[in-house]
Amino acid sequence: MPSRESYGETHSATSFLDFQARRLNLRYRDEQGSIKYCYTMNNTVIATPRILIALIENNQTAEGKIKIPEVLQAYMGKEYIG
Repeated sequence: MPSRESYGETHSATSFLDFQARRLNLRYRDEQGSIKYCYTMNNTVIATPRILIALIENNQTAEGKIKIPEVLQAYMGKEYIG
């Protein structure tokens, strides 16, 4: 992110071990028949505001338009925003 002069997190994955499972009472029975709590993950697939910041800051033209990256143009149906 040029305005921050650094990188920004665009996605994340956190292991909550059994913290969330205990709150949800999410359990399984192991091979020996013991009941155990599952381990869970917390994932953010895409942090939309941060991705938009990066796309806008890295693709803004001198005229103030945003050039849509070539791989996304088919989804947007255009080459520029603005």
